[in-house]
Amino acid sequence: MIPAETLNTGQKMPVLGLGTWLLSGQKCTQAVSQALELGYTHIDTAQAYGNHREIACALENADRKKIFITSKIWMTDFKADVVGPACNQILKDLGTDYLDLLLMHWPNKKVPMHKTLGAMNELAKQGKTRAAGVSNFTIAHLREALDSKAAKISVNQVEFHPLLYQRELLEFCKGKGISVTAYCPLGRQGDLRHRTINAIAEKNERTAAQVCLRWLVQKGLVVIPKASSEPHLKENMQIFDWELSEEDIEAIDSINRNKRVCNPPFAEFNRGSE
Repeated sequence: MIPAETLNTGQKMPVLGLGTWLLSGQKCTQAVSQALELGYTHIDTAQAYGNHREIACALENADRKKIFITSKIWMTDFKADVVGPACNQILKDLGTDYLDLLLMHWPNKKVPMHKTLGAMNELAKQGKTRAAGVSNFTIAHLREALDSKAAKISVNQVEFHPLLYQRELLEFCKGKGISVTAYCPLGRQGDLRHRTINAIAEKNERTAAQVCLRWLVQKGLVVIPKASSEPHLKENMQIFDWELSEEDIEAIDSINRNKRVCNPPFAEFNRGSE
């Protein structure tokens, strides 16, 4: 059984989900189907991933009430009169009547965020999404969003892994009742090569990936590693029956390099203060 994080809406969000970025076609459908068979109940996707229909195929025989689905609206659809139609298309492609969580994918300075969040709040009132949130928001972005009071922000999904330990951002979110989801939780495999991670993995008789994911979970984050093979899907699930020691946690805390692996060209313009 995968434990769950309680969002500020009262919803239960499984702390381990399947990330589907770069999964497409039959490979995506197979990965999601296999994850569901193994006991995953949290699927993360986005407009920009282009895989909603493939995920829908995997969800055909699943009990929708037991699945937590997150999707994200892309920056080009942030205008208030476009958010609704964009969400409707997401729902149609996924073959569902509602999302458990809908996120703004990246900040976009060209569209006032209170308008986007206001439109997302309307979607929540209509029952098309059960929670609203953001992705790739810094503290500065979050302050602006919270000041607008346009919608309750339940989640901030950001890149987060041992080599990108965004401690201040995590503490800010916790202080505001915002849950944090870590994407690229293994730093696109880069963190798995760090000697500290590997030494701790050997000591605990675990894999380097499990150490990274366990560190994140013990920090109070939700994790959504991408995996497409049964061994990796199973490996990622085996992080709940053991704990890292305080000494291990402190050692991993110390290896932060502020190393981003997801840094698209438009991000610097939008990022603002960390």
